[in-house]
Amino acid sequence: MNRREFVYLLGCTVTAGPITARAQEPAKVKSIGFLRVGPPPASFIDGFRRGLRELGLIEGQHFIIEYGLAQSAAQIPAVAAELVGRRVDIIVAAGTPSVLPAKDAAGQIPVVFVGTLDPVTTGLVASLARPGRNITGLTSISGDVIAKRLQMIRELLPNLSRIAILVRETSPTTAQYVQESQMAARNLGIELQIENERNPEDLEEIFVAVQGSRALVVADDAEFTAHRAQIAELALKHQLPIISGLRELVEAGGLMAYGASFGELYRRAGSHVYKILQGANPADLPVEQPTKFEFVLNMRTAKALGLTIPASLLALADEVIE
Repeated sequence: MNRREFVYLLGCTVTAGPITARAQEPAKVKSIGFLRVGPPPASFIDGFRRGLRELGLIEGQHFIIEYGLAQSAAQIPAVAAELVGRRVDIIVAAGTPSVLPAKDAAGQIPVVFVGTLDPVTTGLVASLARPGRNITGLTSISGDVIAKRLQMIRELLPNLSRIAILVRETSPTTAQYVQESQMAARNLGIELQIENERNPEDLEEIFVAVQGSRALVVADDAEFTAHRAQIAELALKHQLPIISGLRELVEAGGLMAYGASFGELYRRAGSHVYKILQGANPADLPVEQPTKFEFVLNMRTAKALGLTIPASLLALADEVIE
């Protein structure tokens, strides 16, 4: 073998080595940032994990979840920035308080939101079909759902003339939620009392303020989810029936919940996350709406409130907690 042949073969050996090594390197474990107020209810995170598992992603092998949990909505922007600083590959903005801070902090990091009102009206996305930017996700509620909740309360309390709604003052969806509620209340001939929560410390005072109303509708908001046990306790203390969109609030002692199945929404969010981790552009992934709704009743709470649930409502219930 002459010198030129030796140099050529040596070069091939040196070049081939790294290529073989790179081909054998394991795929990088993706880091999924999970941003929300308070720990996610078990059904939320279990549904999300199930959605990823159904698509072949194994936790610890293909992905890990990095939690960014705030104690209140006011802390979410700082927690979002901290989560971005951990260099996560994608952010799941869980609940309304997390969505805009995640979008603002993310930069080029893709964001998948779960559980917010109309994202077009709030300016979060350009359209449901083509959200644009680096964000997509799943909505949780519509005006029809809000109206249905008021109708259910009216069916429970036929002589109802006044109802209160609990909203978070700084939520980007509050204006739309109040508008939809006002329209539904007018159609039912009910006076609407609006209570704005500025921080969780307001809850006790709010329940005192709504004593003139005979029932309370709790808006869909992750801050209220985080404080569901306190809200249920205050409702019983003040003998006030409450309805929300969260089955977990009913499990904590609230009376009724009607709305999207959040466990199912988070399962479907797993598909969005999977596609983005595989290279899909979030701007091209349509925002999806709920397909599964559930109505849950707590009969123990009804008894404690001295209420008789009409047979018509019982017949509609997907689950009755005895």
